[in-house]
Amino acid sequence: MNAPDRFELFLLGEGEKKITETVVNSIPNCSDFLMKKEDHTVGNLLAEHLKKDPQVMFAAYKIGHPNVPEVLLRIQTNGQINPREALVKILKQLVAAYGQLGREFQKELALRQYADQGENAAGGV
Repeated sequence: MNAPDRFELFLLGEGEKKITETVVNSIPNCSDFLMKKEDHTVGNLLAEHLKKDPQVMFAAYKIGHPNVPEVLLRIQTNGQINPREALVKILKQLVAAYGQLGREFQKELALRQYADQGENAAGGV
């Protein structure tokens, strides 16, 4: 078959970097970030959250080819912060938000399991 092994779509190779930055010299305060082993999920999430930042003038991503798991993210800022700082800022915000979501989910799951145990105990009498 012509498809790559599934693990090649998400595991980095020996010495392979997850993200590389290339400064775009023809546009002020602009960088391209190539993210290996990622797809539309991460590209769209980052681009949309970056667009909400008032210091980000432009944020967009593209996928070069559907069979190549790489996302190219371009960020241009207003000069108050550089594109790398903008990306790090958004990544920290997303980690915090999804960490909170995970904690709330675990709490609700535990409450649900506790409620189910109570219903099972009451039904068994």
